[in-house]
Amino acid sequence: MASAAVTLKKNYRCFQSLQQFYTGGPYAVASDASFIVCACDDTIKIVDSSNSAIRSTIEGDSEPVTALVLSPDDKFIFSSSHSRQIRVWDVSTLKCFRSWKGHEGPVMGMACHSSGGLLATAGADKKVQVWDVDGGFCTHYFKGHKGVVTSLMFHPDPNRLLIFSGGDDTTVRVWDLAKKKCTATLEKHQSTVTSIAISEDGWTLLTAGRDKVVNIWDLHDYSCKTTVPTYEALEAVCTFDAASPFALCLSSSAQKNGKISSSSVQFLTVGERGIVRIWNSNGAVCLFEQKHSDLAVSSEKEEVKRGFTSAMMLPLGQGLLCATADQQFLIYDMDKTIDDNLNLALRKRLIGYNEEIADMKFLGDEEQYLAVATSVEQIRVYDLASMSCSYILTGHTDVVPCIDTCVSASGRTLIVSGSKDNTVRLWEAQSQRCIGIGIGHMGAIGAVAFSKKNRNFCISGSSDRTLKVWSFDGVEDDVGEVPSLKAKAVVAAHDKDINSLAVSPDDSLVCSGSQDRTAAIWRLPDLVSVVVLKGHKRGIWSVEFSPVDHCVITASGDKTIKLWAISDGSCLKTFEGHTSSVMRASFITRGTQFVSCGADGLVKLWTVKTQECLATYDQHEDKIWALAIGKKTEMLATGGVDAVVNLWHDSTAAEKEEAFRKEEEDVLRGQDLENAVFDRDYTRAVRLAFELRRPHKLFELFSEVSRKTNADVQIEKALRPFNKEEICSLLEYVREWNTKPKLCHIAQFVLHRLFSILPPTDIVEMKGIGELLEGLIPYSQRHYTRVDRLQRSTYLLDYTLTGMSVIEPEGNATEPRNSEDAKHPSTADKENAGETAREEGGDYPEPKDTSTKKRKTRKSQDKKQKKSKVAYVSAVAISSPA
Repeated sequence: MASAAVTLKKNYRCFQSLQQFYTGGPYAVASDASFIVCACDDTIKIVDSSNSAIRSTIEGDSEPVTALVLSPDDKFIFSSSHSRQIRVWDVSTLKCFRSWKGHEGPVMGMACHSSGGLLATAGADKKVQVWDVDGGFCTHYFKGHKGVVTSLMFHPDPNRLLIFSGGDDTTVRVWDLAKKKCTATLEKHQSTVTSIAISEDGWTLLTAGRDKVVNIWDLHDYSCKTTVPTYEALEAVCTFDAASPFALCLSSSAQKNGKISSSSVQFLTVGERGIVRIWNSNGAVCLFEQKHSDLAVSSEKEEVKRGFTSAMMLPLGQGLLCATADQQFLIYDMDKTIDDNLNLALRKRLIGYNEEIADMKFLGDEEQYLAVATSVEQIRVYDLASMSCSYILTGHTDVVPCIDTCVSASGRTLIVSGSKDNTVRLWEAQSQRCIGIGIGHMGAIGAVAFSKKNRNFCISGSSDRTLKVWSFDGVEDDVGEVPSLKAKAVVAAHDKDINSLAVSPDDSLVCSGSQDRTAAIWRLPDLVSVVVLKGHKRGIWSVEFSPVDHCVITASGDKTIKLWAISDGSCLKTFEGHTSSVMRASFITRGTQFVSCGADGLVKLWTVKTQECLATYDQHEDKIWALAIGKKTEMLATGGVDAVVNLWHDSTAAEKEEAFRKEEEDVLRGQDLENAVFDRDYTRAVRLAFELRRPHKLFELFSEVSRKTNADVQIEKALRPFNKEEICSLLEYVREWNTKPKLCHIAQFVLHRLFSILPPTDIVEMKGIGELLEGLIPYSQRHYTRVDRLQRSTYLLDYTLTGMSVIEPEGNATEPRNSEDAKHPSTADKENAGETAREEGGDYPEPKDTSTKKRKTRKSQDKKQKKSKVAYVSAVAISSPA
């Protein structure tokens, strides 16, 4: 179809994935902050904090995880779920090596002693228990709380064996492990105690609750020194070391205004407002407050505001980690502005859960960013290098199902989004702000598309069945209040919701796909109807213009993809292969190929000319809604209901080079195999034949070895280096040989040696051994039955011939001559002489019989007797000396 020759793509490879790793609840950070252990429903994910990559996954017990903590040396993970089972996991092997139950309700909090030998657990059964980690037994059992225990911590000084616990009974209790009793009950809060912290010197206790205050306690006499009102429900309170960047910035700033005294304690709080504030205990002074929240607090009208759920200071002065109600981790650093004001900079944002991904587009000239629309009211922009969320665009008040991106003529990177709040918003990526809003649709926006050539307008399609063309005129001049976009043209386009839009490369046409099973092509800028594309049996989910030809591709819920001619609206080709609705289809390789994805969770690569599906990829577990293709690199990004974003690279050239290198290597190894066979080095020859996947050559080698005098030693020497996986592969070959009568003897020979080398315990542990044995046993039984039947047939033949006096019984072969031979020695001598004469070529004197008939009979009997003696008597003679 394209005028110039292009190299077709043959394969894509998924090189990176952004998966869900945190669904809210407990988490723990490593001592060097290199990884985070997160609760993800009923599993535990170990996540690299640098790029959100999941290092490992620990499968739980199908119950949501309720408590989680790391040992001080990062070697063990302690966890508990709604099953109330407390488990200890080895981080290196990911195996649970100890578990026990101790609470009558779910475990809601955990804390590990700095020595790593004690584990404290707090439960919904109002109890606090302390466990010996090595022994797994309970050392302390504390009762006293009248409600669920929500927070728990050991005193940071290992020499002071104290535990602090707070609950929804509004009290904080101090438990002495040495005295095994409650030494103090702190009653100052009016609501649930959510967080506990201790100052650096170890003598000041800070408690925060949802009663919007922080109480500061003196641990010498457990008296309340100060109450700091914060005017928001708090979820976490944190103290920081004097050497941390937070403390250093605060001290340098305080030297000017003198707000900090030597006896005061500085701490920070987070809560429902979604902002970080730093306080001084003396005078309850707020030293710093964020100017705006980095969270998606959508509007003041929202009943439940999304704020922070917890916070902790990262070790080694690496900043502040805050967890949000929408499953995000925000990492902050404290620094100073040019005018020496304190500033809390958001260094990294890790998205733990994206929910359902609705649409995606690559962003910028270099396509280093990916804009993602999910089942929330904001747009998340990811940095593909670190896979962390660079920033979030907030402004919509409802879910954003569609987005598009472009780089304007002036060089600005723009994003357009359509929302279920019936508005279209235009965003500038550099300033991360909304620069235009389109109001006028009476239904949810289902599709948006930028101009491809001039890039000075966008088009939107809505559930109100209309198309609108929005102009960007005057947007750049207004920097104050967000200006409104002007609608240049409007048309009632379809009978049902509009699902997809595409603008032609020259900005002359726009194509719309609808749930009414039709696609329509309109002339711009006036939206004059050109042609209607009819032929699909279900709604159309995706439309796109070819970059080089006058045709349109559509993807439908009827499981097909169709290619249409723009000139007359005729269907040129139909592509079938998906097993469910096709959600997206986009051209690649200058229009000669396209990629499709569907509700069956499959991604397919097609060639337009041959209508051939070159490759199918199954990397998603559910429906794929979003497909993005880079304009320069043609890198793919796919996402869907499973909340996973997969990135794909074209691997055609790499795989071609790899295949050439493998072929070259196979030639060299094949020569090594021939050399090993020539040198009679069967151990090396068998190994090379197996690695080269040459079962016929392997059979020939085993057949040759089996004919050697020391066959058992040779075959054992060749098979002993094989590991379990390789033995399973070898057994697959043996299973095939065993099905053929001509090859079964070699198969049985190899099978016998394998079972002689390996103990039964190792054989049972092999993966898939059951299926292999099921294939080996019936044919082996058939072979043994055939051998047994043959052996019994030989016994019957021996018996018949012995009964006919054709051969002598086997037992007489070792006995002396019978009495008849003893009585007529001359006859025996004559026979011996005759046999000797025949062997030497001499004449044998035949007895002269008068009857010719008798002579012939005797002669025929001699021939029969001679044959039988050669066949059977000689065999007896061979075995008799033994």
